[in-house]
Amino acid sequence: MLAGFGVWALGLGALAYAVRVLAAVPRSSGGPDTAVAPRSLDQPWRGAVEQVQDARRRFDDATKGVAEGPLKERLTGVAQHLDTAVAEAWRIARAGHALSKARKQIDTTRIQSELDYARSQPAGGTTQDTIAAMESQLTSAARLDATIGDTHDRLILMDARTDEAVARVIELSVSQIDDHALGELDSDVGSIVGDLEALRLAIEETHGTPTSRGGTTSSGSAP
Repeated sequence: MLAGFGVWALGLGALAYAVRVLAAVPRSSGGPDTAVAPRSLDQPWRGAVEQVQDARRRFDDATKGVAEGPLKERLTGVAQHLDTAVAEAWRIARAGHALSKARKQIDTTRIQSELDYARSQPAGGTTQDTIAAMESQLTSAARLDATIGDTHDRLILMDARTDEAVARVIELSVSQIDDHALGELDSDVGSIVGDLEALRLAIEETHGTPTSRGGTTSSGSAP
């Protein structure tokens, strides 16, 4: 009974930790690399942020020689979208980092071993409740694993799309920049930003954290 209670409490503690940390992640206010510190994250989250930061810097290198005028203004719009992409990627990576740390608090090997033992015991008393508690913790761990994996995969995809967009900027910078092509590029980068924001909101809503509009979800949180 005590073993089952310990596993149950450990799982709840890990999930509560994830909710608290995710809720504490502040939304960046914009600007290149504002409050972005990828070295504070573990891999693979650090690398994901560093990749989008590198893309932002390459954009600056490719466009720094553009003279003031309408073209410069259009490029400034693209740059602002990239700044937002960096901020969103940073927030997502911090959330992923927090979820990964929470997941490490759930020892599924030990839980599975204790579950196997509990299942081998005669039914009666609190045995079924203990088994249910252990099974619940394994389910929680599996959900965290799925969320972490999906978040990382989608963040890496957004990084790749950002790299692609910056590569197009570099190509345009050494050729005659077409206004139509630049408009398409700006639209594509805006789409990347929208997808990043959607991913961030999905993480927040799934784990009961405040949304960007100040609302909260109902999955519960720790004080």
